[in-house]
Amino acid sequence: MPDGTGQDQIEAAVRQVLGSLAGDMTTTEASLLAELEALGREVQRAKSEIAALRVDDINDSHIPRATDELDAVVEHTANATNEILDVCEGLEALQAQLPAKEADALGTAVTRIYEACSFQDITGQRISKVVSALKAIETRVAAVTARFANGEPMPAIEEEPAAPVTEGRALANGPQMPGAGTSQEEIDKLLASFD
Repeated sequence: MPDGTGQDQIEAAVRQVLGSLAGDMTTTEASLLAELEALGREVQRAKSEIAALRVDDINDSHIPRATDELDAVVEHTANATNEILDVCEGLEALQAQLPAKEADALGTAVTRIYEACSFQDITGQRISKVVSALKAIETRVAAVTARFANGEPMPAIEEEPAAPVTEGRALANGPQMPGAGTSQEEIDKLLASFD
């Protein structure tokens, strides 16, 4: 609470309670006083930790820098993949000039390179998921920071509406983490069940 009004009210209430405890305190009253003092220290410690977090740096610098770096990774990966594909096309042009055995070996190698270049698409999909997560975190941090600064209670943060699920979208979940996706064995069993 930026104006200190809430803290002033709490301090006034504590002073009033302490003022009413004239004379000797009972064990219960002393215990209550100790709990209030501990609570006050805990609140002060939490406030100091929150102030030390420099939450504005997260939204103003760290998350945008991270998303920019990830975007650069996607761009550089795409550029490198395009360069690799261009070189493969050049190798394919040379293939016709080689004897059959060497031409087949070169053709097999070029095909393997083309297949391996699918990493670029998978990398882009994974990085897009990370960027989306970072942007969601940025939105939530901004909402929490704004509410905390204004001293307002935290309402539930609304999620962005999910894109409509179409048949293609239901199947296209992008690359999965190792062990999380459908295994080749499961796919083979599914395909065998159609026979």
